[in-house]
Amino acid sequence: MRIIWTILLLFLGGGIAASAQTGMAQTEPDPGSKRIALTYDDAPRGDGRLFTGADRTEALLDQWDKAGTGPVAIFATTRGLDRDGRARLQAYGQAGHRIANHTDTHPWASRTSVGEFIADTDRAETLLEGLPNRRPWFRFPYLDEGGYGEDRIAARAKREALRQALSERGLRNGYVTVDTYDWHLDSLLQQALKDGRAVDEDALGRVYADMVVDAAAHYDRMAMDVLGARPAQVLLLHENDIAALATHRMVAALRRAGWTIIDPDEAYADPALQAAPDTLFSGMGRLAAIARESGRAGADDFDHWSADEAGIEARVAAEKAFGEQGRDAAP
Repeated sequence: MRIIWTILLLFLGGGIAASAQTGMAQTEPDPGSKRIALTYDDAPRGDGRLFTGADRTEALLDQWDKAGTGPVAIFATTRGLDRDGRARLQAYGQAGHRIANHTDTHPWASRTSVGEFIADTDRAETLLEGLPNRRPWFRFPYLDEGGYGEDRIAARAKREALRQALSERGLRNGYVTVDTYDWHLDSLLQQALKDGRAVDEDALGRVYADMVVDAAAHYDRMAMDVLGARPAQVLLLHENDIAALATHRMVAALRRAGWTIIDPDEAYADPALQAAPDTLFSGMGRLAAIARESGRAGADDFDHWSADEAGIEARVAAEKAFGEQGRDAAP
């Protein structure tokens, strides 16, 4: 009889433990799915060494369409509207992509007076009028929201004045959460072409895709650490030659890593990141600013090869993306 009771107690105890474990699993919060919106700064850029401006627009439109990304966001600098620039923005908008304000001349907010900066923004708003799929989003050039400078009191006052002026104009901060130095990778490409070096497009495309996927993973971990959940992420890229060359590869790599490409409208409707952080630190995007404000300041939190010039150069070298300099390099 004692043996029977012992077996029964062990059985019941195991059942209770299993139930408790099941209950714990059921009550753990769902972190949410991995969602990311694609956004591109500085359109319409001029000719590169690989694509003319017009050809780049055509290549990007084709890749977004074939990859089935849905809408992306184009943050336009209107100094590029001469010649075919407006027609290119028109083409982006007519294809369903979102058009937003990135100033007229791309100034640093911290190095420009509030009046001059807002006048520059107003010029861009005027020049963007009439384009399809306009959105009331504004992205600060260099992600500089005016809060840099040795005098922190003055920097905070400027930052608040800019926020107030933008709010009065009905413009929302087109913030970023996943920062990359894709602009540096493109500059390496342009220099290699100038120097007459052969370009291995497959190798360069791998670096581009790895840069974006690894950056997204880095900021996903940051979000889970700081927020305990996954907000809709906003990826910062640029309308440049490397994007026109390798967007299809980058999108496929994101999806293999479990990311869903979403409409920027959905991303900017996510309530998790609506409140503007009080910290003056803004150069890595809103999620990093929230992390800094929460006291996260370690190297592991803010350093990543995707936003480091030396790190990107090391990846390019490891992939042997560029050949030796040619004898007949362009001047």
